[in-house]
Parts: sequence; structure tokens; C-alpha cells
Amino acid sequence: MEKKSSSLIAQEILKKLKSYSPKIESGFTGSVVAIGDGAVRIAGLKDLAYSEMVEFPGNIMGLAINLEEDEVGAIVLGEYQKISQGDTVKGTGRLLSIGVSDSLIGRVINPLGVSLDGKAEISTKTFYPIEKIAPGVVRRQPVNTPLQTGIKAIDAMIPIGLGQRELIIGDRGTGKTALVLDTIINQKGKNVLCIYVAIGQKTSRVAQVIDTLQKKGAMDHTIVVAANASDPASLQFIAPYTGCAIGEYFMDKGKNVCVIYDDLSKHAWAYRQISLILRRPSGREAYPGDVFYLHSRLLERACRLTDKYGGGSLTALPIIETQAGDMSAYIPTNVISITDGQIFLESDLFYAGIRPAINVGISVSRVGGNAQVKAMKQVAGKLRLDLAQYRSLAAFAQFAADLDQATRSQIDRGARMVELLKQKQYEPLAVEKQVVLLFAGSSGYLDDLPVSKISEFEEHFLEYIESIHRKLLQTIAKEQKLSDDTIVRLKKAIEDFKKTL
Repeated sequence: MEKKSSSLIAQEILKKLKSYSPKIESGFTGSVVAIGDGAVRIAGLKDLAYSEMVEFPGNIMGLAINLEEDEVGAIVLGEYQKISQGDTVKGTGRLLSIGVSDSLIGRVINPLGVSLDGKAEISTKTFYPIEKIAPGVVRRQPVNTPLQTGIKAIDAMIPIGLGQRELIIGDRGTGKTALVLDTIINQKGKNVLCIYVAIGQKTSRVAQVIDTLQKKGAMDHTIVVAANASDPASLQFIAPYTGCAIGEYFMDKGKNVCVIYDDLSKHAWAYRQISLILRRPSGREAYPGDVFYLHSRLLERACRLTDKYGGGSLTALPIIETQAGDMSAYIPTNVISITDGQIFLESDLFYAGIRPAINVGISVSRVGGNAQVKAMKQVAGKLRLDLAQYRSLAAFAQFAADLDQATRSQIDRGARMVELLKQKQYEPLAVEKQVVLLFAGSSGYLDDLPVSKISEFEEHFLEYIESIHRKLLQTIAKEQKLSDDTIVRLKKAIEDFKKTL
């Protein structure tokens, strides 16, 4: 029986040897050792480069992110369920890149450049690598041109400039996304292209964002890159780099670009998931040791190029979600140290009806007045002082029975300025309108009005000045400063309007 079975085996081997025909394959190959949750360990491929693309059976692509002595760790950019242990993997010899062209404007794509909006396929001839070394010091110029957000509190006290990296940080549901959507809407007609990168968000939430931008006519200057919560961690991981690469294409053409990463907390989670599957050593809060480098190599690519290199700019607005306002957690402190300032949105202010809920004490822009027009500088200096005095005195006033008149007037002025800085969602204001409003507040013209009437004053005053004193607004917009003559005309306009109340 044993002799018979051994002869049958020998016959089968001979049959297979006869039917075998040697094949010559270009490129080097390896085989899948293990696979789990979108990450693959591959034996072989010793000459593979970091960030090089690999090809699995069925035209499924992957990205090498772990190079070890005996194995390569890769993430699968597609349906990893179709890959099995033992499958052959080929090296492609090219780094992961994204197709870029002007036809991307107004479109919704995934991080691989595939259209998600049901429109025609996007044709691209130029490819940009998603990972790129940031421009050096010689190629950059200082940040000194404002990027107007249309939000009074930001443009006045925490100004953002072209080429800056300004972090937007706060708890869940404090208006972080609303803030950046206002900024996108405000760029209409200002020659600034916006790229909104949604990382790990619900598909319904991303659809709401796109719908809002379409209704406000902002999709004409916007590109949406979406890696939703239902997408693999690998796509969430590469999404911000894809958005940045697209931004660099337009920046190299001399255009101004604003890229919003919403949000980098979920990006760090996706990277942690990938790293744990690839058995990388974990550190604080189970994040891998290079999680700082993950975000620094992304945000350092934001800059404003010198005129010699086209003069384009890439402004980065990363978003970080905190837990119970804890800014000292690992990821928040990392990103704060990389960026040029932060806008902190506070839950207590949000629930108190102060929206946008910006905590002016903690929020800062390290570019400062360099990114403001002169007219805004002239009115913003008084504003910050009024609010600083108000914050220090308001806490003291809770315990004091009697207050002198000077202290009481400072508190009253501060309360009115806080009310004046409130702003409705999706209604950004042009900088000249912000200037006339803040001038009225900081010059004391609102001191005799009840706090409850400030929003009504703002609405009617803007209507009045647009209809009666349109030339005054045009002068401020053109000169970008408040000359002595403009100040006299502006004071007279405010006084005339107050007589009608």
C-alpha cells in the first residue's frame, strides 16, 4: 500500500514538472507572510525603498512604510480582504504619487485621486509625490500678507497670513469645522484656492460640508479630499499628504492655497492602528515614537515661496480635537509646537452663547500684526486691551460689592466688545466692514447702548453704511488704512446713524 501511494506521488510530481514552463518576470518579487486590518508583512523585496508602491494580485496597490532586515511592512490601498497569505507581491520602482491638474477644482476625490462625486473621471498628466521634502529657508519669504477669514475675532486678534500654519483646537462640537467653512466661503473672489481634507469623519457629515459649500457658491474654488470613517486606516493615513501634494501643485504655479486638515487627531489614530498591526514599538498613549515626525513633515510643507520661485503660498489650518479641553495631551502638544499659533475654542464659551467660542487668552498668532492690513491694526490694538482688562476685572467684580466708575465702565465696554465679536455661522464679513464695526466699539460709540441691542445695532449699521456711505467702505478697502480724513468721515457716519435709533 505504501509502495503504491509513493509511486502515485512520484507520478504526480513528474506530471507537474513536465507541465512547468519557466517565466521571466521583470521587477523583483516577494510573498505575503501575514495580513491583518489593511497592513501586510512581506518576505523578500530586499531592495524596496521607503514609501515605494507594491502591487498585489488583482491590481491592488500597497505602500511600503516599514523596512526591516527580513521583512517589509506595507499598507494596502484598496480591498485588503482579497489578499491571501502566500500571494506574490511585486515592487513597482515608483513612489506613491497623485495625479494633479486644474480639473480637480470643484471636485470630491479620495486620497488616491478617484472621483467620489459621480461626475466624469478626472484626467491628469502631471503627478506629484505625496511625500516631499519641505522647501528650504532660501525658497521662503516672511509671512506678511493676510488671509482674511471673514471672522471678526480672528482677523482682529489672531490674524492668519498666507503661508502660515495656524492650529484650530477644541473639544468635539465647539465649532471647529464651522470656523474653517466660514474661511473657505470668505475666499470667494479673493484668488485663494481651498483644499478641505476630511479624515475619519462620517460620510453623512462630509456630505453636509459639501452641500454647505455648494449652497454658498464656494465649491468653485474648493477641492475636497475625503477619507471617511468607513475607509481603511491606510487611506486615512495618506489623505492629508494627498491634500498637501495637490496644494503644492497649485503653489508651484504661483497661486495661493489654503489646506484644511479635519482633523489630525483621527490621522494620528489611523497611524497608531497601522503601527500596532505592523508591531512597531509603542510609546506614550500607545502612539509610535515617530508620531511627531508624522505631523511635522506634513505641516512644514506650508510656506510662502519667494518671487524667484513663483511667489505662491500654502497655508495650513490643521484641526485637533481635545478631550475635556486637555491641551496638554500628547497629540495637541505635539501639533502646538509645530504650528505658528493656535485658535482655542472653549466649550464653556460655546454653551454660554459666545460663538465663535474663541478663548482669546489662550489663542495666539505668532505672526501677529504682520498679517493684518493697517486699518485693522489701528482698531485691533484697542480691542485686545479692552478684552484683556474685561477678563481680569470681570472675575474680580463677582466678589466686589462696590466698584468705582472707571472699573465699571471698563467692564461695560468689555461686555459690549464680547457681544460685538459674536458672529452667525456661514456669514463671513469683508475686512472693511469689520474695521468700521470694531472702530465703533473701541471708540466708545456703543457704551450707551444696552448689551442686548448690540447685534441689532450691527445689522442696521452695516445696512446703513452700505447704502449711504458705500464710498467710505470702498476707501477703506482700497487704502487699507484709516487716514485722518477717513476717521472724521467714519465718526460722522456713526453719529448720524445713532441719531436715527
